[in-house]
This record gives sequence, C-alpha cells and structure tokens, in this order.
Amino acid sequence: MSYTPMIQQYLAIKAQYQDAFLFFRLGDFYELFFDDAKKASKELEIALTSRNGGKDEYIPMCGVPYHAAKQYIKVLIDKGYKIAICEQMEDPKQAKGMVRREVIQLITPGTIMEDDSLQPKRNNFLAALSTYKDGSFGLAMSDLTTGETRVTLIDSWDGVIQEMDANDVRELVLEPHFDVRKKEELFEKLNTTFSENESDQIPDQLSAITEGISQEKLLHPLGRLLNYLLSTQKRSLDHLQQADVYHINEYMMIDQHSRRNLELTQTNREKKTYGSLLWLLDDVKTAMGGRRLKQWIEKPLLNQKKINQRLDAVAALKQHLLERESLRELLGNVYDLERLVGRVSFGNVNPREVVQLRRSLEQVPEIKRVLAELDEQSLSEYEKEMDPCEAVRTLIDRAVVDDPPFSTADGGIIKSGYNKTLDQYRDASKNGKRWIAELEASERASTGIKSLKIGYNRVFGYYIEVSRPNLKLIPEGRYERRQTLSNAERFITPELKEKERIILEAEEKRVELEFQLFSDVRLKIKDQATRLQKLARLVSTLDVLQSFAAVSDRNGYVRPRFSKGRTLTIKNSRHPVIERVMRRGTFVANDFDMDESCDLLMITGPNMGGKSTYMRQAALTAIMAQIGCFVAADEAHMPIFDQIFTRIGAADDLVSGQSTFMVEMDEANYALSHATQNSLILLDEIGRGTSTYDGIAIAQAIVEYIHDHIAAKTFFSTHYHELTFLEEKLDRLRNVHVGAIEENGTVVFLHKVLEGQADKSYGIHVAKLAGLPDHLIQRADEILRGLEQLPDSERDAQAETAAAEDEPEQLALFAESRENSGTQVLSRSEQKVLDELSKIELLTMTPMDAMNKLFQLQKRLKK
Repeated sequence: MSYTPMIQQYLAIKAQYQDAFLFFRLGDFYELFFDDAKKASKELEIALTSRNGGKDEYIPMCGVPYHAAKQYIKVLIDKGYKIAICEQMEDPKQAKGMVRREVIQLITPGTIMEDDSLQPKRNNFLAALSTYKDGSFGLAMSDLTTGETRVTLIDSWDGVIQEMDANDVRELVLEPHFDVRKKEELFEKLNTTFSENESDQIPDQLSAITEGISQEKLLHPLGRLLNYLLSTQKRSLDHLQQADVYHINEYMMIDQHSRRNLELTQTNREKKTYGSLLWLLDDVKTAMGGRRLKQWIEKPLLNQKKINQRLDAVAALKQHLLERESLRELLGNVYDLERLVGRVSFGNVNPREVVQLRRSLEQVPEIKRVLAELDEQSLSEYEKEMDPCEAVRTLIDRAVVDDPPFSTADGGIIKSGYNKTLDQYRDASKNGKRWIAELEASERASTGIKSLKIGYNRVFGYYIEVSRPNLKLIPEGRYERRQTLSNAERFITPELKEKERIILEAEEKRVELEFQLFSDVRLKIKDQATRLQKLARLVSTLDVLQSFAAVSDRNGYVRPRFSKGRTLTIKNSRHPVIERVMRRGTFVANDFDMDESCDLLMITGPNMGGKSTYMRQAALTAIMAQIGCFVAADEAHMPIFDQIFTRIGAADDLVSGQSTFMVEMDEANYALSHATQNSLILLDEIGRGTSTYDGIAIAQAIVEYIHDHIAAKTFFSTHYHELTFLEEKLDRLRNVHVGAIEENGTVVFLHKVLEGQADKSYGIHVAKLAGLPDHLIQRADEILRGLEQLPDSERDAQAETAAAEDEPEQLALFAESRENSGTQVLSRSEQKVLDELSKIELLTMTPMDAMNKLFQLQKRLKK
C-alpha cells in the first residue's frame, strides 16, 4: 500500500512526536489523521471524517480552523495532552512539489504560553527530575511564562512528591529509564503529564542560567529541563532567569495530605478557592502578587529574621491607612509584569500588551513616592531597589500608539513621527486615497452619474462601478471594461491603475515597516528583561505585604510573637476562614496554653462541638505567622514549627484499594516517621476505622509514642473517653474538652474548649440534629439506657482493658469479665493469640509494625 506524498510527509513528521497530537497545517485548517483523528474527535467533540490516503484506503481525519485553534488546544492541554504544531514553511504558490512543513513548537501542559490556558494567579511549572544512587533526587522547575527557574536537592521520595505538589507541577521531564513504579505513584498522587529527555548537559546558549551553581547533582536536572525546553519551543529562551538554588529545609514542610486537610489553597469538597486560606488572604491587586501569595502559603518560612522582616513591613502598612490605600490604587493599575516580560522575550507579545507594560511602568515613580513618604525602615528597601525602567517606558511611549490594534497584521501600531520612512509611506497612502476620492467626485460631475463610485477589492484592485441603467451615460472609450455584475459594470482607467500601484505599494511597505519597527521595539524591551523581572519581583512582594496589612486591619488580627522556648500561648484564637465565612452569629474564640511542660492535648467532646475547628485553627495560625501575616487572635506567642502533620477526615481510597482505616494509618505513620520535637501534629479520631478494642489500643499506643519518643506539640482529638486516664500516666499530656450542655433533651454546643475531660459524647443528640427518624432515635435511647444499667465490670471492661499498664493483667481482666458475664471461656487458639500478644514489646515497635502485628493476630482470631 502506497500513501500519497502528503500523507507520507505527515507520517514521517508524526513518527518524531508519537506522544503528541500533530496539528498538520493544510491551508486554513490544522488537520489530524489516523489515531490522532479518532482520539481528537472524541476529546474535542468534532466530526470525524475521512479522506483518500492512497490507492485503496480512506483514512480517518478531523480538523480545526487555523484561526480558532487556540480554543481547541486549550481543551487538550487542560486534559494533559501535548500538541505539535506543524506549519507550512513556504508559500504553496511558490513551492515546487510538496510544500515543506516542520514542527515549529511542541505545546505541553508545562510549556503553554497562551493566557486562555493559564490561571493568572497560579504558576505553571515544568519540572525535571534526576535520581542518584545515594537515594537523593535533583529537582529543577521553571515557569516559562514568567522565567522563574529553581533547583533543589531532596533526600527522600516523599519529599519529591511533597515539593511537586506544593508547586503544582503540571509536567515532569524524566530520564528515559525512570523507575516505573515511582512514575505510577506520581501519576496517581499528582496526575501530572510525563515527558522524557535523555540529555542532562547544560546547553551552551543557556549557561548563564546556571551561574554560581557548582554542585553536579543540581546541574543534571537543570540541564535536562533546559534541553527539553530548547527541543520543544524552538526559539530564544533569554527570559529564563538565573536559577535560584533553594533548600527545602529552609521552609516549613507540609505534606500533601496536610495541605489538603487544612484547605490551604482550595476546599476539599468543591475544589474551589473560596473558603480556603488563600481566599482569605487574597486582597492583592496584581496577578503576579496572587502567584507570590500562593507560593508563600505553600512554603512558610523557618528563619525568624526573615519572618520578622515581613511582619515589620505589614505592621508599617497596617498603621498607615491613607498611604496603604494610595499604594493599592497604584498597584491596581499594574498589569502582570512577569508574564508580559515573558511574552516579550518569547516573541508572542501583541501591541496592546506592550502598552500595558508602559502603563505599568508609569505607576512605579508614584509607588516609590508613597513608600518614601511612609519613611519606614522595613519598606525602604523596596523604595530604593525599585527601578522605574524609564528607558523602556520612554521607548514605548515614543513608538507605540495609545490604543493599538490587537494584531500586527494590518499596521496602525507605530506613532507618527517615530520613523520618517513610515511617515512617507503613510503620506503617500493618504494622498493617494484623497486623489481617489477627488477622482470619484470629478467623474460623477463629468458623466452626470450620481451613483458612480470607486471601490476596491483584493482581486481586482480599484475600479469604477456604474449601475446598468446608467451605462448609456458613459462617453464611448472613456473607461476600460473589467468586470460584469448582475446589476452593474466595473471599469478601470490607466491613470486609476497607476494610482492603485502607488497606493498599494505604500500600504504594503507601510505594514511591513510597522511590523519591523514593532519587532525592533520588542527586541529593545527584551534587552531590559532582567531589570523588568527584578522590578516585577519587588512589586509582587509589596503587593502581598499590603494584602496582609489590609486583611489584618479589616479583621482585627494581631502581630504574632515567637517564643525562644516551646511555649504555645494564643489568647482568644479564632479560625480565620470560618470567622470570615460566617453569616450569622459570632465565632467563639478559644485559648491555647501549652508551655514547655505540656506537649499534648487530649481533646474530647461531642461531634459538632468544635474539636476539629480548634485543631485546624492552631495550624492555620502557625502558617499565617510564619508567612509573615498577622493572626486571628488577641495575643499570640508561639514557637517556629518545622513541620505540620494532620490526620483529619480520612476516607476510602478506592482507586488504590485502601480502606478508611488504611488511609488513616498511612497518614498517622507518615507523621510519626517524620515529625520532630519542633513539629505540630494534629490527629483527629485515630482508630475509629476499626473495632473498638483495636481502635483504643492503637490510639493509646500512638499517644504514648508521640509523648515518649517525639515530644512534638500535638492535638489529639478522640471519642474514646477511656483514654483520658493517660493524663495521670503521661506527665506532658493534658485533658481538655469542648463544652456542651443538655436542656430538655436537646444538646447545646458551647464551642468552648475547657479544662478536663468530657462527661459524655452526645452522639444520639447529634443524630437527632441530623434528622434521623424519631423511632430510630427512641430505640437508640432505649439501647443506651440498657447499656448504662449493666454491671460496672461489663460496662467498664473496655476502659479497664485500655487503662491497664501490664499487658497480661489486661488480658486476665478481659477474660474474667467474659466469664463473669456468662459468655464462653477462651478457646485454645484464642489463648495462644493472647499469649503471643502478651509477649509483644510495644515500645520497641514502630506504629506501622504494631498495626501489622495486630492485623495478623486479629485475622487468626476470626478463623
């Protein structure tokens, strides 16, 4: 079977881009063939057709219009696909044989540059990963839209996942033989797009990006990233900034589960920004400020000096309301400098965006003036370091009209007076058109044909049009017939054609020259990219600081203070997001009081009482403080936490085949394996995913392990009241509970955290509030009263089992309880299990080992 030359050309190019849709340019359409066509027709919901591909075969085909391609590319990019753009590289009219075609760009989720496919307040990171024999990983990241480039060394696989998740990496470039299991785990947890690139050597033309980096482990992933960008973008990448080498241990570590549990950047249920910490703190005026804010929330600082520098600036801006409002107004007129510079350097900036750059630069002198008036040491650096880039502003002001067209195709971009030759072309074109208008008037007068008109189209050029009824009025031999219409005739004259030549030549040269002049302006701006990018960083940082000040002022937040020891004291703390969202009532504030003698709070009380809220607000307060924002409290003294771990609201992970309990244990194990004395741990209802006895045993073992081996500040919420006895056993544990009172059979939640343990769970009352049937509630009451009337030995057996310090005594009490209650005595196999359980040294086992051992023993009992 022999395909047509065009299809053969398509197949040859497609062979080089097997993992991408090939958009093959044919005239005014991008066409797709074979499997690409079948798949694209479904994903884009467009018609699948066919065409003759050779002698006997019709091949699948679909296509999208060239002028509307962006919207279709966006759909595919959003779904994680790649698109290879294959263009005609020569004029079909002048080509000899098959038109030469080449892929001019590979568009991928990590390299998209079009605004329609980007979120203004989120980075679009492409990353590359290198693995090393010692178990460490090199990670490089770049946002092509802004030029930001970063590289770091990570010593664990968990750290790689955490870092990629924190930076919303959309595409990852790997070495060709990367571990398949790790790749599957990345896709499962991050849903990222994968690409491959073998070369990890730094390209010569981009060596400046690596300036100051000598560590080989950092250069390899960066080299892989840069080679991939060169091979896919096929153009200058001069706007990529010098790589920023950072260390992940300079920032608070927040694992993937904790980030979601705390709803830092989006809510768990609806996956929206509204209701998240990002939403609360987002009062920025620029898109680049929005991206900077998200980066800060994802990576709180550990360096107290840097934190206080931010807090000093926020305090100054909070104090000076009038100046802050002036800054906000000026920042509101600043466009996205980072991405504008990226588009200038990338070569796809349009005239309107260049004017946006000029208008943004016009705000900088005024911003500097306001900062100077503030006369605050904490803000002086911003005022001194901000470069207005006056040469760029002046260039754009002289060259580009104030209201240019979006496209460069038809001119109308460059101001009069900027270029003499262009002015001459414009004058020739303008005078020629005036001559045409005068000719039309004179011809009407001399022929007496008032409807005579001179028109123009691209096929015939200028022409004289006379309607059929008036043809008899034309003097013989005056015009040369050119075209016949149904109701008119069109004519030309030698003089008209000569003027046409002059006008069209001037128009053509004008458009060409305008495009060239605009390109020159773009290149001159590109030469100043480094200065503009530095300015963008300063403006975006100032924007975040003013946002913190505005939010703090509006909501009555206070400046946090950091304790030298490990004291956590917060007076009248509120959950900042819930407080803002509440439409009715007032959020009930609570205190945190954990000095160096208290590491662990055991929190009991009813569902809906506020235990989870209390725990989350502690974590959010710590994060807000360490990103440099004021906090929702009357007073706050706290340590600097190196990590935050949460185990809140586990659910089945059906895709990976994990039950609620397994998810719960995985998250708890991660916290216990990575936490240090300086961490913050939030554990909510540990052990509820299994039987009561197993749950109590595991929960107690975890509490003891944290107390004895980690000593991190920990909030442990539980419904197992039996565990409250641990306050007597563990000297750094304290019981607290959320208050509730019962009035006329109805529970009233106080949402106040009080000293001591809760007296009951109020579970049936909560079920009633949820609207369960009355007869069901009544039956539950009957069962509860019956249980409460059982002998103490039976009713308290569970508590005694959990409370006993000696394992054999625990088992003896349990067995005796069963005998006294009239139940069957332990079988031989059960006794063997108990004997084996009594020999286990829990304190020498990890929580995960203990869980696995319990599972094995339970399995034997169920046989």
